[in-house]
Amino acid sequence: MFPPLFELAAASDDVKTIFGNPPRIFPFGEAPPNVTRPYAAWQTIFGSPENYLGQRPDMDSYSVQVDVYGKTADSCRSAVTALRDALEGSAHITAWNGEGREQETRDYRSGFTVEFVENR
Repeated sequence: MFPPLFELAAASDDVKTIFGNPPRIFPFGEAPPNVTRPYAAWQTIFGSPENYLGQRPDMDSYSVQVDVYGKTADSCRSAVTALRDALEGSAHITAWNGEGREQETRDYRSGFTVEFVENR
């Protein structure tokens, strides 16, 4: 019932180089206070079972929003690229959700939506 985003990202050497080991990639869309940048926060924004008339679902699909935060635009974009590369072998990026600056921290933010389809 939960997408394997962290597990896929943590298996990537590029992700570990940029986000640390273990990677600073946090579920539920939140990170701890004063976390080192860059970091990512992710949350499932939609999910559904693959329903059938004659049997229980055997697959689930998820839309996951990923937001990456960095001290500089370059560090943020490099982190997004590493995550994209780590996930695309097992999931599909379906949207680039824009870039911006956080009001309070002035961190750079860039995000995307990734779609997972997982066997149960």
